[in-house]
Amino acid sequence: MTLPKQDTHTIRALQGLEDSRSSVRLRAALAVGTTPDPRFMGKLIERCAIEPEFYVREMLTWALTRHSAEMTVPELLDEVRSERAQARSQALHTLSKIGDRRAWPAITRALLSDADDEVARSAWRAAVVLVPEGEEPELAAVLSAQLGRGERETQLSLSRALIALGEVILPTLHAATTDLDPRVRTHAIATERLLRDPDAGFEFAIEEAKRVVALGRTSQEGR
Repeated sequence: MTLPKQDTHTIRALQGLEDSRSSVRLRAALAVGTTPDPRFMGKLIERCAIEPEFYVREMLTWALTRHSAEMTVPELLDEVRSERAQARSQALHTLSKIGDRRAWPAITRALLSDADDEVARSAWRAAVVLVPEGEEPELAAVLSAQLGRGERETQLSLSRALIALGEVILPTLHAATTDLDPRVRTHAIATERLLRDPDAGFEFAIEEAKRVVALGRTSQEGR
């Protein structure tokens, strides 16, 4: 029996998403996003959790954003509770791209402080996109509790997330400049400087903040 052309296309795309070659998986994800079909959603989400290549994951996310949010958001909300870190991270990343604020309740403190840096970074990015109007100060306080965490990439992600919230972050940043942990103080000072001067660059802001901390001054005294 000859399969209808549409079914043949579906089978080929689904097989392509599981191909051992990343270039084939990338093309398959592109094809799925170009012609969205609800039958692909399960496989796209499943693949997000295990796909090793960054560019393919980005294409998978794009393909999911091409489908109806009414269908994708509930599935992604299930994924943010997965035991697999990549599943949580990619689901959060995709939710940030979709931008449907109905997903906001899923952005819990546990996710914002997830032990896995990639999950936490994705949660920070999603949070600043999805936060309801008026709740930015509370989010700023939660995010500020992560100041000083991780290596440069993680710290840069947190600074960018905080800066995206705007001047509401200033009270919590100022409080953090007196923290007992010098890493927290340094990160807080650098973030405040980037807020005031976005062109300064993170590396420059961090090095300047280190000098301020070494001299025992707060960000206010260091100006």
